[in-house]
Amino acid sequence: MLLAAFGGVRRWLPLCLPLPASLSSTVGQATPGTAQPGTMEEPMCLIENRPDRELQLNQGALALLQSMRQPVVVVAIVGLYRTGKSYLLNRLAGKDRGGFSLGSTVQSHTKGIWMWCVPHPCQAGHTLVLLDTEGLGDVEKGNVKNDTWIFALAVLLSSTLVYNSMSTIDHYALEKLHYVTELTERIKAKVAGGGSWQEEEDSSEFVRFFPAFVWAVRDFSLQLKVDGREISEDEYLENALKRREGQSEKLDLPKKYLRQYFPSRKCFVFDRPAPRRDLVRLDQLPKAALSPEFLEQARSFCRYIYRHAGTKTLPGGHIVTGTLLGNLAVTYVDAIRSGAVPCMESAVLALAQIENSAAVGEAVAVYEERLKWWAALPTQSISELLELHAQCERAALQVFMARAFKDEEQQYQQQLKDRLDSKRAELCCQNEQASLERCTSVLQELSLDLEERVCKGSYSVPGGYQRLLDDQQEMVERYWLVPGKGIMAAEVLQQFLKSKEMVVQAILQTDQNLTDRQREIEAERARAEAAEREAQLRKEMQARTEQLLQDQERSHQEHIQQLTAKMEDDKRQMLAEQQHVLDLRLQEQARLLQEGFRGEAAQLQQQLQSLRNEMSRKQRSRPCVVC
Repeated sequence: MLLAAFGGVRRWLPLCLPLPASLSSTVGQATPGTAQPGTMEEPMCLIENRPDRELQLNQGALALLQSMRQPVVVVAIVGLYRTGKSYLLNRLAGKDRGGFSLGSTVQSHTKGIWMWCVPHPCQAGHTLVLLDTEGLGDVEKGNVKNDTWIFALAVLLSSTLVYNSMSTIDHYALEKLHYVTELTERIKAKVAGGGSWQEEEDSSEFVRFFPAFVWAVRDFSLQLKVDGREISEDEYLENALKRREGQSEKLDLPKKYLRQYFPSRKCFVFDRPAPRRDLVRLDQLPKAALSPEFLEQARSFCRYIYRHAGTKTLPGGHIVTGTLLGNLAVTYVDAIRSGAVPCMESAVLALAQIENSAAVGEAVAVYEERLKWWAALPTQSISELLELHAQCERAALQVFMARAFKDEEQQYQQQLKDRLDSKRAELCCQNEQASLERCTSVLQELSLDLEERVCKGSYSVPGGYQRLLDDQQEMVERYWLVPGKGIMAAEVLQQFLKSKEMVVQAILQTDQNLTDRQREIEAERARAEAAEREAQLRKEMQARTEQLLQDQERSHQEHIQQLTAKMEDDKRQMLAEQQHVLDLRLQEQARLLQEGFRGEAAQLQQQLQSLRNEMSRKQRSRPCVVC
């Protein structure tokens, strides 16, 4: 009976503070990847223009693009077929030979949109994504509507759009740029309330989404002079885009929309690179056989693109990675294939859902990875454990805030908070379990001699009770000297001593040296000591509970602090974007007045006032934190 009473220590249920249940897991949540872009040996077709007249994504190229976690600078080139677009992209990729196929006949060679990803030569940690598009205006095409879709996709995916044309910027060249005038039929910027399209979209919305525009004029042979005065290439472009009253709509509309949609414009002119007979093998010619003027112009073009072509961003300043660019391509191509009109705002919102879900997964992974860096459990105190959790949570939140965007209802941040709260509860339980196992093991080892003497009846003799108390006290003192027991040390010891009370009472009753009164006094003392230990345990457990509640409040405040800072940054970025749009529209208004288009200038004034009102509201607003 005594041996049974002295058996193993009863297991103690870990103290786990109830926490809010996690939200349902999001479908398609991404685990953070580590893939970084290397040098693609050759271009790949990203969007196929199939013989059945449908556009389709090449899944191999898409998977490669989506594996790239670096920010991307996306340069797309468009223009009529057989105008040497591919050669310029090969130079941007640093290749004199190989790369994008040039072709050498009157047939369009590139089909669909081809992609070449190379490390950016000037921006460390960035990838330069070059997009070569199918030549526009090929008479052999079965579906000329795809020309407009190819042009629209190049606009939607790029951060810099290069338009390649031949000889001069004249009436013919501008008329061939009718694809710009069709963009409003192929792309929508925003969705109006109730889900219907806005009847008239403000072109300033397009400015926020659209890329910078570079016009490359090939085989240029004229002098850059106007009224006998030498002008720059940029002045040449702006002079060609001047609008004139009474001009035909076919010529005026490309100028109007090019100026509205692409206020950031640059121009380069190129001499003919080689004699006409050698152009068919341009990519095979040594540099010595190429025109020195052309080579210098090509170097100037590449320098400009490297230094000034911006990273692809979404409205609000969110940086686009290869992963996001791939998801954008999927969203737009799926919309086109379904017969819908791609909406940039809808695409960004859909992208935000994917990216925010992935941001939650990445943040949780960072939290778990940080935990592995620390010493193994158990910790010596609950405050030490909670400090460890707080540091890991802080790092996870920073990762989430850096990646998430347009989480205006804080839905995904709430998901993250619930998951981190759950992680904290798991961590506390694991810490308690580790402490319990450690303390149990220590007590089992230290009590072996005591247990053996009980079994042999060593204490069932006169004076045995006092000897038992002395031996037990010595064991307790040795127990407290053992390091690394963790936060359950007192609880496990209390349960251990409580499990021995029957043994102690039995020996007390059999000790012949004690009178009945002494036995009563000793029994009362033992009960008082046990009650004191219980009270101390309740006090410690209450303190741990209060620390956990305080940590919940700290966590809440940490989320609010980081979210508020992010919302303030987003607000500053949005106001900066709107100010940029306002400045550009004011410049356009000045040009319209100078050129005599007072009616359009008046309409533009209404847009400007609306934009000013919106900026004023944004400046007065304060972040609304709902998490």
